Amino acid sequence: MTKTDAFHALHHGPGPLILPNAWDFGSAAMLAAAGFPTVATTSLGVAVAAGLADGEGVTRAETLALATRLARLPIPVTVDIEAGFSESPDAVAEFVAELAELGIAGVNLEDARANTHLAAPAEHAALIAAVKARTPGIFVNARTDTYWQEREEDSTIDRAHRYEQAGADGIFVPGLTDPDLIEKFVAAVSLPVNLLYSATGPSLTALTELGVARVSTGSLLYRAALGTVADLARAILDDRTVTPTIPSYRDIRVLTGD
Repeated sequence: MTKTDAFHALHHGPGPLILPNAWDFGSAAMLAAAGFPTVATTSLGVAVAAGLADGEGVTRAETLALATRLARLPIPVTVDIEAGFSESPDAVAEFVAELAELGIAGVNLEDARANTHLAAPAEHAALIAAVKARTPGIFVNARTDTYWQEREEDSTIDRAHRYEQAGADGIFVPGLTDPDLIEKFVAAVSLPVNLLYSATGPSLTALTELGVARVSTGSLLYRAALGTVADLARAILDDRTVTPTIPSYRDIRVLTGD
């Protein structure tokens, strides 16, 4: 079974696929070593690590470079490509084809544009259709930011249907946390539904009962890592004792095969 086939299959298990999001090779390799069967990337982590803005379509080179490194991992990898880094369906399809040639199993393709508005459903569906026509096997997780941006929530199901008709393999609705609305959405969509983990949202047990197929951590792990860096440095400066879980030098070094 190829990594891409394995990634598709992971969406049809008895419970949600818990998909942690990495921002560099080390974080992805650590998650793989921890036993996760697949990892994703977080566009925020990739962007900020390069000193660039997230969601502005300016991290194509950084995303491709990271994907090239992550393709070495023994597990499937899916890559957040924001809105595809182009308004041209052909250009987006070509970029995804590059990722597939590296061995990347899936992509997230969002309908948010420049963090300010949503693409017209037909416009985003055209991107999805172009990607699937060029690379039929790759898992396209069509992300709609209707809830994330608190815009047009009533159009979410319609957008999902349009993206499904265009060939999407899954639907991602970050910001959707209300159990009744989740149940309604899952019932209305035949594709695997992906939600963003929320500490204040339904538990994993509840999400399983609601039929959610995939739960992503988004930028949570990256933000937590940065918070830990600052907290630990401050504790050293203040001569306080802290006990975070810190892997050894050797533990990190072996992640690259040394």
